[in-house]
Amino acid sequence: MPKFDIKNIKLRKVTVDELSDKMLLVNLYATQALTFIIGLAWAFLQGQNILETFRFQSLSSFVYWGAGLAALVVAFDIGISRWIPDEAKDDGGVNERIFRNRPLWHIALICAVVSVCEELLFRGAIQHAIGPYWTSIIFAAIHVRYLRHWIPTGMVFAISYGLGWLMSYTGTIWAPILTHFLVDLTMGIIIRYRREEE
Repeated sequence: MPKFDIKNIKLRKVTVDELSDKMLLVNLYATQALTFIIGLAWAFLQGQNILETFRFQSLSSFVYWGAGLAALVVAFDIGISRWIPDEAKDDGGVNERIFRNRPLWHIALICAVVSVCEELLFRGAIQHAIGPYWTSIIFAAIHVRYLRHWIPTGMVFAISYGLGWLMSYTGTIWAPILTHFLVDLTMGIIIRYRREEE
C-alpha cells in the first residue's frame, strides 16, 4: 500500500466559473451548514440558550425595523450602483452565478438559509462576545470576494454594523435575520430578472 505523503497534495485556486452549478450549490449549502454549526457551538460555549436566542418577541416592532433597514440598504445599493463602475463592485461573478438561473422559490430558500446561518454566527455568537464593531470587521473580512474593492467592502461593513445595532436595539435576532433575508432576496431577484431581460 502506498504511503500517504502530505507534500504531494497540490492546491490550486479555483474560480467560480470553473465550478459546475451543482458544485456551486454544494459549496454554498455546505459552508452555510458549517457556519450554523460553528454559531451553535460558539453560542453554547458562551452559555447561551439557543431557544431563547430564537424566541420571537414583539412581532410588529422587529418587522418594521428589519424591513426599514432592508429598504434603506437596497435603496442605497441601487443608488450608488448608478455612479460607480461595474468593476468597482465586482464580486468575481459569485452572486451572478448563484442567482441568475434560479427559480424564485430557490432564490428565497438560499436567502433564508444564508440569513439564518450567518446571523446566528455573527449576531448571535460573535457579537455577543466582542460587540458589533469587531464583528462587522470579521463579517467584512469573510466576504473575501469583495475585498478587492473598497466600496463593496465598506458597504458590507456598514450593513453588518447596522445589523448589529438592529439586534441590540430590538433585542431579537429575528430583526437582523429579516433584514439580511430581504436585502439578499431583493438583490437576488434583481440579478435574476435583469439577466432575463438582457
